[in-house]
Amino acid sequence: MNKTDSTDSRAALLPNDAYDSELLANTRPTDWTNPQPAPSYNLVVIGAGTAGLVAAAGAAALGAKVALVERNLLGGDCLNFGCVPSKALLRAARFHTDLRHAPRFAGSAPVPSEPDFAAAMERMRRLRAHISRNDSAQRFRAMGVDVFLGEAAFADRRTVEVGGASLRFQKAVIATGTHATRPAIEGLEAAGYLTNETVFNLTTRPRRLLVIGGGPLGCELSQAFARLGCEVIIANRERYFLPGEERDAAEILADALRRDGIEVRLNTEVVCVSHRDGEKHVRLVNDSQEATVVVDEILVGAGRVPNVEGLNLEAAGVEYDHEDGVRVNDYMQTRNRHIYAAGDVALERKYTHTADATARIVIQNALFWGRKKLSSLTIPWCTYTDPEIAHVGRYVKESRQRGFPLKTFTVPMSDVDRAVLDGEEEGFVKIHVRDGTDKILGATIVARHAGEMINEISLAMVAGIGLKTVSQVIHSYPTQAEAIRKAGDAYNRTRLSPLLKALSRRWLAWSR
Repeated sequence: MNKTDSTDSRAALLPNDAYDSELLANTRPTDWTNPQPAPSYNLVVIGAGTAGLVAAAGAAALGAKVALVERNLLGGDCLNFGCVPSKALLRAARFHTDLRHAPRFAGSAPVPSEPDFAAAMERMRRLRAHISRNDSAQRFRAMGVDVFLGEAAFADRRTVEVGGASLRFQKAVIATGTHATRPAIEGLEAAGYLTNETVFNLTTRPRRLLVIGGGPLGCELSQAFARLGCEVIIANRERYFLPGEERDAAEILADALRRDGIEVRLNTEVVCVSHRDGEKHVRLVNDSQEATVVVDEILVGAGRVPNVEGLNLEAAGVEYDHEDGVRVNDYMQTRNRHIYAAGDVALERKYTHTADATARIVIQNALFWGRKKLSSLTIPWCTYTDPEIAHVGRYVKESRQRGFPLKTFTVPMSDVDRAVLDGEEEGFVKIHVRDGTDKILGATIVARHAGEMINEISLAMVAGIGLKTVSQVIHSYPTQAEAIRKAGDAYNRTRLSPLLKALSRRWLAWSR
């Protein structure tokens, strides 16, 4: 047996915080001793983020002998630096915004109070530590998984080495995830900046914050920090936020951020940063116009790059790219037929639920000769701003490029009774069907609870249920999801041709 080497993973946590200490005890126990390797493993999993944990737990439950290797914190980005902490912070921020809007609902405002940034961050750390029990090394050991903490590297096409131990495998899965992009901006490294891996360490609210990037991370955390009392500037090099989403959805988001007091700078490049007198001076360029802003902190949310360094993938015969990650076929298999990849390290769409889904593909295909395909998945996603923006399936532009004529049915949330009663009329439900049929090709929902609502559309698409049938599903009243039924009703009205209308009128007139 060998003691695990210490790593710098603990540097991402607060050293004297009780909750981060609990998190560390679950995800990187300081007294952990790696087990004696088995002679051979059915599956060796490299990386203990969402994809790795799902693959390890699922394979072990089916009776496989599994080794799980993690060089940092079990739980990966989702638990430690992504979905879990960010959504805890977003909820606290939304609470303070609802307090400010109290006069709209109760006629008078509560006693004014400044958001307690430190308390919101402490709540986040407490909840993160609580959830970390599900991803703990002890829990996976109890499942029968051999958990190895340390750096993994391939020795050959069928062997992984970690901490001096050799793990022979029948099949392996690479699930090492990604890390934040370090942009090449002059002076940024010297001035210092935050990423998703360090921003949740803050205990004191920065008075002025610049967020670089208009993707999901940048938009979500811009709104959260602004609602918790920060002066926020968001600079996005594109002309719209969330450039992959539909234009009207992105415009609603931009308006929402401005209402929260965020200074929105689109089509803007960050050129250089200098650090003077404890402040960060940032030069921005927009359409050849230069401006300098002064902030206390800079948060970079401008993309992710795959964790492929140090794995010695060449020895395993695995093809990879430093930007796109491990190359896999539709079955999540690498060029080495014994090695698969799952999650962000191999995917274009980097979501926790997609990592989960691809890990399940790997279990079937690697251990049971399955033929489950990545291309067969219907994958929704959501940006958890307020309002949320959720999507599934194809976009209008994509469908037209592929020669799929479509028809779109849009229901404004202002036409939905529950949204009006909740004071959440902003947004819409937009459903695309193939022209001449009720086959759903895609949908975009902009609403406060869009992430919950999109699942109904995803289910319909997976089950092959058309929009006509969706309209026949009785929705409890009043709910915001009734907007989906209303879109189905709109589709049904298009099926009532002039001839049918005329025949209907004649029949009703005759039957009086």
